[in-house]
Amino acid sequence: MVKVTFNSALAQKEVKKDSETLIPDDKDPEAAQVVGQPSRAWCWCFYLGLALMLSGVVVGGAYLYRYYVLEEGQVFVCGVKYREENFRIQEESDDMVEEPAVGLRRIDEIVRVLQDEEVELIDVPVPSFSDSDPAIIVHDFKRRLTAYLDLSLNKCYVIPLNTSVVMPPHDLMDLLAKLKAGTYLPQTYLMHEQMIVTEKLVEIEPLGTYIYKVCRNKDTYRLQRRDTILGLQKREALNCRKIRHFENHFAMETMICEL
Repeated sequence: MVKVTFNSALAQKEVKKDSETLIPDDKDPEAAQVVGQPSRAWCWCFYLGLALMLSGVVVGGAYLYRYYVLEEGQVFVCGVKYREENFRIQEESDDMVEEPAVGLRRIDEIVRVLQDEEVELIDVPVPSFSDSDPAIIVHDFKRRLTAYLDLSLNKCYVIPLNTSVVMPPHDLMDLLAKLKAGTYLPQTYLMHEQMIVTEKLVEIEPLGTYIYKVCRNKDTYRLQRRDTILGLQKREALNCRKIRHFENHFAMETMICEL
């Protein structure tokens, strides 16, 4: 009689083969157990990316509103007629006589008023007369500063805001709104102020957002009113440029002079 025996290791191997028949040949049993994890991770990545994209849209929208909508503010296209006392010189025998002649001129401006920011932006285009420069003017009431960008020279000038001359944004907007039906202000008069260039500014970021945007990449200088400088003679010859503008019921001639 023949006795048949089975190797135990061989028997276990055969049982393992039977269990493997339930899994396709091209799949690893261990890999099959984690097939759901990459799908879940992909969902988290998708939602995270969507949240970042939506936050970017919100921040970008706020930026665009801040710099393209809010900055637009209330826009007025207007002008002022004013009388100017000119003098023509005539010869009578050997004497030179000054004789006044009255002239009527006009200043046109594009004015933007930002009440929330307390800023006035004034664009003075090329005037019809040759003795005044086109300019962009910023009156920042929060920082108490005024900046003049002389477009003929491409230079910026900064001085403390003169609140006795420049109307606050709310009052200026009320004045311009009342004149919206007409094009020009009633006939008015011309006032004069003279500024002296004192020093060149290196850092202009501290001057505020609006002045920085106007004076960026331009030579910028500090101004001082002539009547506050001791020892400067009234008749001293200076190299001056004129900017005629208005932000009140009267016209203003700002002379910017270099020593």
